[in-house]
Amino acid sequence: MTRRFRTRVAVAAGRATAWASRATRRGAGTHLSGRVMLGLDHELLAELGGGRRVALVSATNGKTTTTRFLRAAIESTGQEVASNHTGANMNAGLAAALAAAPDDVDTAILEVDERWLRRVVDPLDPELLVLGNLSRDQLDRFGEVRSVAEQWRRVCEARPDMHVIANASDPHVAWAAAPARTTWVDLGRGWRADAATCPACGELLTWSDDDRYSCSCGFATPETPNRLDGDTLVLGEEKIPLSLSVPGHWNVLNAALAVVAARHFGVPAAAAAEAASRVTTVAGRYAVHRLADGRNARVILAKNPAGWSEVLGYLSGRDTGVVIAVNAHLADGRDPSWLWDVPFELLRGMPVVASGERALDVAVRLEYGDVECVVEPDPTRAAQRVAGADVHIVASYTQFMALARKYGDILR
Repeated sequence: MTRRFRTRVAVAAGRATAWASRATRRGAGTHLSGRVMLGLDHELLAELGGGRRVALVSATNGKTTTTRFLRAAIESTGQEVASNHTGANMNAGLAAALAAAPDDVDTAILEVDERWLRRVVDPLDPELLVLGNLSRDQLDRFGEVRSVAEQWRRVCEARPDMHVIANASDPHVAWAAAPARTTWVDLGRGWRADAATCPACGELLTWSDDDRYSCSCGFATPETPNRLDGDTLVLGEEKIPLSLSVPGHWNVLNAALAVVAARHFGVPAAAAAEAASRVTTVAGRYAVHRLADGRNARVILAKNPAGWSEVLGYLSGRDTGVVIAVNAHLADGRDPSWLWDVPFELLRGMPVVASGERALDVAVRLEYGDVECVVEPDPTRAAQRVAGADVHIVASYTQFMALARKYGDILR
């Protein structure tokens, strides 16, 4: 594949930038290299995506893991896949991922920040969108859920023949994906706190006991033969067990979307599920390291109320120590008021440490939830102090990245 001269210069400059960043130990340089490339060639995404089969995965929660599962499924057939495996999911990260892949790699599976999806669809011209869920996320940086749903719907309206794999259980996603050629997957549960009203008409939605929604205007859960039944994905007459190596039922939901999406690329559902079962870490998420006292500490990333709620539900009642490590940088959301939307009450009776730069904010929230805790701003020392058969460090984004850098040589 012959690239334009400007593109070749931009890619060379980006690679040099990334090398310099690593050589000076300032990071992988993924985002910076992408910015350099896009600054030199404004048509870079279209150029690097051209000639490739592109799938874009977007959601508020789970897009990195869904992307990893889908990539694993396609790679299990022997194909090489271009992907932004570090989780850099805005235009610079996409540019860096595509530039890093050899020109003869003809499949790209890319996760995209939900607010950036509309900006990259035209240059990348994907043949498949995978749309997971929409929930509140850093409102001090971005708009409400409805505004993102409207952006997604405009994308689908502009490309009615585009193939979409979508979560039928999220009303905002179902409304957004309806204009496209959509394959629905009923995941059976959703973040109802952000789905009180109908995205089509604004009236209150009615929810049934089996997590289906409907409205007087006719908007309702799409009918589909594809549904998740516990840990089994039902695809018409076919039943596919989803037995994963990464923790949490939320990842079963991610795997279900990935398995259905893999069929678009000719991967049988059973083979895709098997490939997903072999994934043990996702960009450092769920990685484990050994503490000095011999216990295992698992690091889990949580970024918004929906994600935190899933993780705390998974941990509740376990014989484990819990470290809640929260920062409030730009990437975390500078406003930590979201702490009050998280059901920390699930940790009552468990050994808990409030940690991170906003440890005191966390401690106050835990106090009001009748969760006893100690305060230790350093998550590493916090993990050593907390009781439990093992330890789970649940961290906001920048705190998670700091731990990943610190323990990168021993995380597995």
